[in-house]
Amino acid sequence: MLTSGVAIITGAAQGIGRAALQRFVRAGARVLACDLKADVLEEARAVSGQPQSVRTLAQDVTAASAPSDALAAALDAFGRVDWLVNNAGIGNAKPAEQTSDAEWDRFLDVNLRSAFRYSRAVLPRLEPGRGAIVHVASIFGILGNPGSAPYAASKAALIGLTRQMAADYGPRGIRINAVAPGVVPTQLSQERLSSDDYYRRLVAEPTPFPRLGRPEDVANAIWFLCSDEAGFVNGHTLVVDGGWSVTNYVPR
Repeated sequence: MLTSGVAIITGAAQGIGRAALQRFVRAGARVLACDLKADVLEEARAVSGQPQSVRTLAQDVTAASAPSDALAAALDAFGRVDWLVNNAGIGNAKPAEQTSDAEWDRFLDVNLRSAFRYSRAVLPRLEPGRGAIVHVASIFGILGNPGSAPYAASKAALIGLTRQMAADYGPRGIRINAVAPGVVPTQLSQERLSSDDYYRRLVAEPTPFPRLGRPEDVANAIWFLCSDEAGFVNGHTLVVDGGWSVTNYVPR
């Protein structure tokens, strides 16, 4: 299904964000791609398949003016906003007793507060019956896992925010959903998967599927939740993890 809609995607330079950028462009959408890394963001635009349909904005999602700057850039470039994908995030957390106040605040600022603030900025511009927001959460926000206190807390809160926003804005015809990726090798996880045998045994080997997830798997789910094909899906967290979170699989 092709569309002429407009999306704002945060964290769009790499990993799931870049895959989402490519998926939306392939569907015919126009995209404002936001990320902290200007050079990598421009590369993502260049390889998107339709670079003329993409505008880029280098920004720190935690900056006070970041949401309003993104909205203004999208409206200036495309004249409207239909979808928001809150993908920007950080990982590599630690257990609670090893986490400083500053580290805790950083996880909440990037993974949770930015999603709230971008949503707040964009919501008044979304068209009832068409507008949608997708938060990128995590299976770590659904199930407890060792050693990830601030990350897991921020993602669990993001899932809770999804439900509450669905109750508030669903009556206006604006859908709010989330995706919860499983193990997807990206810049955030690849190094740890390669170097940490315990982490690999914890989150990768118990996946009852012959491969790990790919950024494109999550991007397809994000696009689905924004598209008309998910027109009656609201307040839902779509898990994309190859069955990791719903099985008790141990490789033989």
